[in-house]
Amino acid sequence: MKIIVTGTRGIPDVMGGVETHCEELFPRIARRGEDVTVIRRKNYVHDGLTEWNGVKLIDIESPKQKSFEAIVHTFKAVNKAKQLGADVLHIHAIGPALLVPYAKMLGLKVVFTHHGPDYDRDKWGIMAKMVLKWGERMGCAGVFFVNEVIVISEVIRNLIRRKYGRTEQVHLIYNGVPCPDYTNCPEYFRELGITERNYILGMCRFVPEKNLHHLVEAFRRVDKKGCRLVLAGDTDFEDEYSRALKREARENGVILTGFVKGKKLHSLLTNARCYVLPSSHEGLPIALLEAMSYRLPVIVSDIPANKEMGLDASCYFETGNIEQLADRLQEIIDGDFKQVHYDMEKYGWDGIALRVADVYENLKK
Repeated sequence: MKIIVTGTRGIPDVMGGVETHCEELFPRIARRGEDVTVIRRKNYVHDGLTEWNGVKLIDIESPKQKSFEAIVHTFKAVNKAKQLGADVLHIHAIGPALLVPYAKMLGLKVVFTHHGPDYDRDKWGIMAKMVLKWGERMGCAGVFFVNEVIVISEVIRNLIRRKYGRTEQVHLIYNGVPCPDYTNCPEYFRELGITERNYILGMCRFVPEKNLHHLVEAFRRVDKKGCRLVLAGDTDFEDEYSRALKREARENGVILTGFVKGKKLHSLLTNARCYVLPSSHEGLPIALLEAMSYRLPVIVSDIPANKEMGLDASCYFETGNIEQLADRLQEIIDGDFKQVHYDMEKYGWDGIALRVADVYENLKK
């Protein structure tokens, strides 16, 4: 079966939740003997790869402008999928889903993965939000538009049932997390000026809905007792928000690592005192799953996607309540470090890959 994938900026080592999802999923699909091609946005990848871990890679130009790049790239990717004779076109995220009717018009069978209602993100203006909502409708409104829908959380499944009345060919398949790679990187820690269990970790993109400015402000208010705050990540598009966040962080002694992967990231997850995700919008956050896989205590906002994780009540704080977040941080700083054993069984990538492969098989029936 020839599977063409679009809607992601690219793999490997490209920042973003959809990108991490695809990086973990599609090599596993390829190992099952399927012919998998991921179509990448050329301006995000500079590795010259044409294949990676059994997945073929095709790079296509797209404008690096947040309002246009996804739709332009997806249009080109749909045409490429038709040219390559795809048995399945797998589209990720609601922006690219705007092209589902075009793909169907070309005779392609389409699987759509809904990673979350991106129109709730603070970075989008009124017109962009309208376009994203229309993309969601194209991906979910009926079998005429898309053959199979995958949702990554119960929250999203309930959303498309409520908004579009769609319950058929809808598959709940959670985001996943690989097995933790416990490691130490002493030279990196010396470079950052941190020590084991003596830092709070925030790990995500620097965009408004992640509310990292709330985390910086909350940490400013606590009695730190030598504990540091480390923010691992960056932004795709440097803007007023990301510049202000970085400036505020530096003024308050926060450590900014930039985008990190591999051993450096694993060492940060291995040795953190706690992981914090204060966001106002998520689909099902892979970064949170990663922190849980490393058995870290977590502090997260009480949005539905985070509540779906079923964490202890003490892990949550009211979204946007900086004082309550500061109180949670102080408890972590004052207390003894204790690993937390979470039930991660349903988030295993091997099982997820098997379920996605079954969705592809449905298209043969």
